[in-house]
Amino acid sequence: MKKDQKSESKATLMPLGDRVLVQPKKSDVGEKTKSGIYIPETVEKEKPAEGVVIAVGAGRYEDGKLVPMNVKVGDEVIFSKYSYEEVKVNGEDLYILKEENIFAVIK
Repeated sequence: MKKDQKSESKATLMPLGDRVLVQPKKSDVGEKTKSGIYIPETVEKEKPAEGVVIAVGAGRYEDGKLVPMNVKVGDEVIFSKYSYEEVKVNGEDLYILKEENIFAVIK
């Protein structure tokens, strides 16, 4: 990542391999209860989650060659709702997921 990118200041960790660090859209996170449980705004609706890529790994190795990532910092993406690990960075909830679990980049 370049030093002048605005999103770099949000990430203090760098995903490894073909993993991506995503900041979820606030509407996807839902409401947080006092006990720390998130309740989505629409529990009945099963839809993919959306977010903004804030860091990407170098890519994956295939047959000994590095395959670069298809997403980049700043991309708005749609990803599988059940394919990520939640992490807290600087008090902010972020998701780490594999690039293969990203369905699309929103242009």
